[in-house]
Amino acid sequence: MFDLLIKNGKLITGEKVEVAIKDGVIVSVDTAIESAAKEVIDLAGEHYVSAGWIDDHVHCYEKMTLYYDYPDKIGVTKGVTTVIDAGTTGAENIGDFYELTKKVKTNVYALINISKWGIVEQDELADLTKIQADLVHDRLAQLPQFIVGIKARMSKTVVGENGITPLELAKNIQRENDDLPLMIHIGSAPPELQEVLTLLDKGDVLTHCFNGKPNGILNKDTDKIKDFARAAYDKGIVFDIGHGTDSFNFHVAEVALNEGIKATSISTDIYHHNRESGPVYDLSTTMEKLRVVGYSWEEILDKVTAVPADSFNLAKKGQLAAGFDADLTIFDLANGEKTLTDSNGFTRTAKELIKPVKTIIGGTVYDN
Repeated sequence: MFDLLIKNGKLITGEKVEVAIKDGVIVSVDTAIESAAKEVIDLAGEHYVSAGWIDDHVHCYEKMTLYYDYPDKIGVTKGVTTVIDAGTTGAENIGDFYELTKKVKTNVYALINISKWGIVEQDELADLTKIQADLVHDRLAQLPQFIVGIKARMSKTVVGENGITPLELAKNIQRENDDLPLMIHIGSAPPELQEVLTLLDKGDVLTHCFNGKPNGILNKDTDKIKDFARAAYDKGIVFDIGHGTDSFNFHVAEVALNEGIKATSISTDIYHHNRESGPVYDLSTTMEKLRVVGYSWEEILDKVTAVPADSFNLAKKGQLAAGFDADLTIFDLANGEKTLTDSNGFTRTAKELIKPVKTIIGGTVYDN
């Protein structure tokens, strides 16, 4: 007997789907499953089912003052089954963060900031003594089930007078720790974006990929994507949205799409302020923005499920398939009208809205 059976759902392609779950794991996915279950959810052909949504750039360590939130306010209540905190904490406080995550419903993982206290202050990489490779290595050994990568924020306000040096140190730490996934934040110069991209390798994650800043991927004189940015994309550097308060611009995303450059993954860079006051609000709103830009719903869903799971080695997540964790998002697509605002105050009107209905985490069902 199954623990949970989802009947009469549909995939984003419109195909019928039913899903059987036992002991927190998906055991069967088919067009029809006839078997007894302790709990049956009949979607009556009205709702869509996907693998659980993953937001791979959030800030949810509640004890911080600059950037903080609560995992369940940006996760389970928003259709998101898994969040990855992107470097809020470093070696000195990531253990406390891990203890807090044991009490929440949402799956939480973390990227460890190379600065030992994380984002306690805006310029956490201005003091190179805060970057201690041995401390990072120790925490990776202590919390391998929680830490899925490392994070370095490479913009003038963060690195101070240190230029590209913190990234060089981050790459050294990465190489010394089995090439653990690395996420790099970009913003104002120095360091120049070209300098940053030169040091990145295939599989490294460049977040805030479509920001509207002068040090971004768009050449504002020609209104074209900079050649070195295209070369980095073609090399296999992961272009991650990382919307945030200041880091997503509709026009940049549209120009990139017209030139054949699509975001590899979609994330929010959400924390309490841009959740409560915008322009981010939640992952579904960010997904709607990419739909307005011109992405298909099918690829949008892939960029919040399979792709981030692959980027951060979450081997049992991101797929609606037997053997994977029983993390699912049940949602609706509705016609409507909604004004969407980017980080620079520019707007677009969405005509298709995506709305989470139920979030299933480890086989437990939560209503949205």
